[in-house]
Amino acid sequence: MKNIFSQLFGSLFKSDQKWWLEVKTTGPKCTYYFGPFEIEQEADLAKKGYIDDLEQEGSKVLTATVMLLSSAPQQLTVYDEGLDDTAPSPTPAYSGQS
Repeated sequence: MKNIFSQLFGSLFKSDQKWWLEVKTTGPKCTYYFGPFEIEQEADLAKKGYIDDLEQEGSKVLTATVMLLSSAPQQLTVYDEGLDDTAPSPTPAYSGQS
């Protein structure tokens, strides 16, 4: 119900909140942020493509979560240095906006 109201009245009450996809991986241990998306369904539909790309690069996807954030993440790719010292520095999988 909340989602219906946010879609219907979202344009009336301009919000800085946007939908983002957060993907956590191993090999290397990273957190990736993809977005922003205007609606939750758009982020959810894009999820499979991002997961497939990361898996083709050799990463194992642990979680993929669609979330509503009030501001963009400071970094789109966050390498968890302390968790895996042998992993190479990651290349951002996506650096543009949708």
